[in-house]
Amino acid sequence: MPETPLILWVRRDLRLSDNPMLSQAAQSGRSVIPVFILDPETEAIGAAAKWRLGLGLAAFAKALEAIGSRLIFRRGEALSVLRGLVKETGAGAVHWARLYDPEAIARDKVVKAALRADGVEAVSHAGHLLFEPMSVQTGQGGYYKVYSPFWRAVKGLDVAAPAPAPKRLAAPTSWPDSAQLDDWQMARAMRRGASVVLPHQGIGEAVAQERLSQFLDGPVERYKEARDFPAQEATSRLSENLTYGEIGPRMVWHGGMRAMQEGRAGAEHFLKELVWREFAYHLIYHTPHIATRNWRAEWDSFAWRDDNEDAERWRRGMTGEPFVDAAMREMYVTGTMHNRARMIAASYLTKHLLTDWRVGQRWFAECLTDWDPAANAMGWQWAAGSGPDAALYFRVFNPETQAEKFDPKAAYRHRFIAELARKPGPEALSYFDAVPRSWGLSAQARYPARMVDLAAGRKRALDAYAARNSDADAT
Repeated sequence: MPETPLILWVRRDLRLSDNPMLSQAAQSGRSVIPVFILDPETEAIGAAAKWRLGLGLAAFAKALEAIGSRLIFRRGEALSVLRGLVKETGAGAVHWARLYDPEAIARDKVVKAALRADGVEAVSHAGHLLFEPMSVQTGQGGYYKVYSPFWRAVKGLDVAAPAPAPKRLAAPTSWPDSAQLDDWQMARAMRRGASVVLPHQGIGEAVAQERLSQFLDGPVERYKEARDFPAQEATSRLSENLTYGEIGPRMVWHGGMRAMQEGRAGAEHFLKELVWREFAYHLIYHTPHIATRNWRAEWDSFAWRDDNEDAERWRRGMTGEPFVDAAMREMYVTGTMHNRARMIAASYLTKHLLTDWRVGQRWFAECLTDWDPAANAMGWQWAAGSGPDAALYFRVFNPETQAEKFDPKAAYRHRFIAELARKPGPEALSYFDAVPRSWGLSAQARYPARMVDLAAGRKRALDAYAARNSDADAT
């Protein structure tokens, strides 16, 4: 029924180019009604992610206006809202781009079945990933459980060229009513932290594409060796843009491939890191329990500590371990955290403090503007030792030696820890403006003493690991 409008259900695809769903809609000849729904699943995401999503939506709404369209905002349960829009507009189709976390899959299955039962065309598209999780299989027809063979399986696959942005989207004869994005107050839970974190965000498609271009023009050359040094500007900073779909993964892939063909030394390693994101989604699709339970069932008997006072000091960036605290404070000031720092902070919580990885997972979900459900779950389980491709549990990162290796001049630590710097910079001081006043923290206070002796903490972790093995052998 090409004469009926087509509803585009917008989720994490806030871009015009490299957007298969949008390209097909533009080519259909139908009038197109883009809608974003603030449904219960989206309401439940963390404070920083919800705030950052709101910023991305505002930018995407302006981009749509530039091609003769607009973004309709509705709030409520997704199926109910979509059914209402179909009735209001006479739309004959609803299209969306697939997501792969358990909550999204459950919701989308219900929506697709119900709309089709109503006689409405309901179509889901690829677009959030390079490789659909159900399409990449081992030689035995199963899914991959280890990254290296997954990389070998996909690195030679064809990836379609990114489609250009449509110049126009056909508008309906009349637009349905829309809520006002500002009325939703998506920044409410960020409180005073929003103004601190805002300057560090790269919002929208144009910014994302410029980030990619600048990275491929320079830092990619030294990416493999420099990416682990948090004081260096050595990474693409595209994680937040990929999270909200402000840049398409095919655009990033083809950019990296061109750089590799031009002989840029770090380009292949950059592509491998992009495929880590793919691997995380491959796993959450095939083993959805990774989001909430130990991926390896044998870890269910491990004596993790629940939330505790030590974990609260970790959350506040007051452990007395400068590399760990700098990582946590970076997150409060910028909304993101360097990947090497994430590994150290996660290892310290789960091993030196023997705290359940889910305590950290939940906190990162609350505080990261680049929060990604698959990457966050896999990363925490990798660090804890309970997940796929995990480092053996007895590989306990030492924050002190890691700092000596990857922050040899203490530039990263001084950048974010005011108490350690003779003249603290604005980012170190901004930490105290970002965190809750109830924490009672001050830049003039003395930096705390170390919580746990690192050698003793490592031994405690190894003893707990040995005890788990002994218990398993006894049964």
